[in-house]
Amino acid sequence: MADISAAAVMSLREKTGLPMMECKKALAECGGNTEQAVEWLRKQGIKTQAMRADRETSTGRLAVSVDPAHKVGTMIELKCESAPVASSPDFKQLAEDIAKTLAFGPGAKTPAELLAQKSLSTPGRTLGELKDDLFNRMREVVELSRICRIDAPCGGYAHHDGSKASLVEIAGKTDGPDAAVVAKDIAMHVVASAPQALSKENLDPQVVEKEREILTAAARSEGKPENIIAKMIEGRLRNFFSQCVLLEQPFVKDDKQTVGQLAKSAGIEVKRMENWKLGG
Repeated sequence: MADISAAAVMSLREKTGLPMMECKKALAECGGNTEQAVEWLRKQGIKTQAMRADRETSTGRLAVSVDPAHKVGTMIELKCESAPVASSPDFKQLAEDIAKTLAFGPGAKTPAELLAQKSLSTPGRTLGELKDDLFNRMREVVELSRICRIDAPCGGYAHHDGSKASLVEIAGKTDGPDAAVVAKDIAMHVVASAPQALSKENLDPQVVEKEREILTAAARSEGKPENIIAKMIEGRLRNFFSQCVLLEQPFVKDDKQTVGQLAKSAGIEVKRMENWKLGG
């Protein structure tokens, strides 16, 4: 057995982030060869990860990457077992790396396809290898559960704790000086107000008809004449739309204008929104 020095163990620990005893064992198994020890540790971690694959990943964080110049926006959900791991710098960095690679790499249709790609932040390593390394350090299952990429100008926003995030696709004067700022503000509004639909036309007709029936019954119970109930209902429906339709909602940072009016003033059109909640 090779004589394993404390310096060699410490060097391996700094490289892998794993406990001293595990690093010492890896070096002993690999005859003191550091690179072989790194690979040995990775393989051991993969075995351990497979045995724990059925553990519940009930927390994690969402991450967003948006680049107006490249006309792309991405959002991903990375999950783990506990809040302390989800809030750790290494976990945050991995989530951001995955979102960035999805945005600036070739794209992917599935999480597995994305994890097989090389990381843009750590050259020479795949995202899957970085995920496995994180498991080795944290000893928690890490799962890339959802991915989304929009190949168009976008605004994006993620809540500070990673529990909510959104992407908003825009069209029109997307190169204007205010477009990127307004798009991000609208994405923030989506996270804050959770609209049910982008526009009135996108609302489920059955939901609108049910609301119309409720409002009609309420007006009749108030003793309103039948000849004015229809006009009353249209006015009350506007209030309903202002609560659940993005473009009709008062903008959270300036409730004197709607989100639709804000977008129009910047010369842009909101084409699509993706609003995620962690685990939702």
